[in-house]
Amino acid sequence: MSQGHTSSPSCSHSHGPRHIYIYSPSSAVRDKAAFRRGVARLKALGHEVEIDEAALFSHMRFAGDDATRLAAIGRAADSGADVALISRGGYGLTRIVGELPVKKIAKAIERGTQFVGLSDFTALQMAVLAKTGATTWAGPALGEDFGAETPDDIMEACFDDLLVGHGEGAGWRLPVGDASELSASGAFKVKGGTLWGGNLNVICALVGTPFLPAIKGGILFLEDANEHPYRIERQLTQLLNAGIIGQQKAVLLGSFNRFKLVPGYDRGFNLKTVVEWMRSKTRTPVFTGLPFGHVPTKVLLPVGQKVELMVEGRDALIYWG
Repeated sequence: MSQGHTSSPSCSHSHGPRHIYIYSPSSAVRDKAAFRRGVARLKALGHEVEIDEAALFSHMRFAGDDATRLAAIGRAADSGADVALISRGGYGLTRIVGELPVKKIAKAIERGTQFVGLSDFTALQMAVLAKTGATTWAGPALGEDFGAETPDDIMEACFDDLLVGHGEGAGWRLPVGDASELSASGAFKVKGGTLWGGNLNVICALVGTPFLPAIKGGILFLEDANEHPYRIERQLTQLLNAGIIGQQKAVLLGSFNRFKLVPGYDRGFNLKTVVEWMRSKTRTPVFTGLPFGHVPTKVLLPVGQKVELMVEGRDALIYWG
């Protein structure tokens, strides 16, 4: 699968230092070495890194109790940083989604702070979008991405594009099997659909609550990790039966990984059959291979922004420039 971003790599790292605020709104940081490597990497790229006072707190499985994490989110919003970057995902935000300071976060975004993260961070992103309409960014986390032994070049270049305001879109090559989703002309286009979504588990957990935005005619992207294909299918069924899939102009599936099939039991049931089944149940085109999820190579996606989606042959492009 070839993945990439559309901006010229020559613009990378050509700016002055940016202020990046690191905080922990979800699970406790267990891999302290990756945390330290991530901070060192961002500093090596020339950025000013500010670490929240509770970033390494631990309470049960969380990065501090609920009040501690809510206070950390508030400090991230007050920081005046260019980017508020989560240390990691893991469970924690759906638990406090009703108490999130969404208006404060939206005001911080208005002032120029970009909120970036993935996985459990989807809960904050959906709540902010549902309640305020503000745009956040689906992108890297400190430990998993910048703290990797060798951080991914495309991820870093896309993050850099966000910092300098050059990010215009994300392009990738579709798997061969996606050809069935194209019309006879071999092309598909959506103009002005709202890009939204994130972690499939979290999206499903918000169905029926006021924290899932009611988006029609949008482009929904989904990813997950550590979920067997039957669980993925069950959750996609929920989105189908809730009418959410049918109201979208397109669905983009990112990475679904870190699961094990059961030999002799699954008997040909796998991720491919899940996608085929889903396509048989909806008229909404479903495209795969989006370079996003719990993988090293990930693009940054503006959650809540109007975008264009263009698919021609096996070339797909989300454009927001």
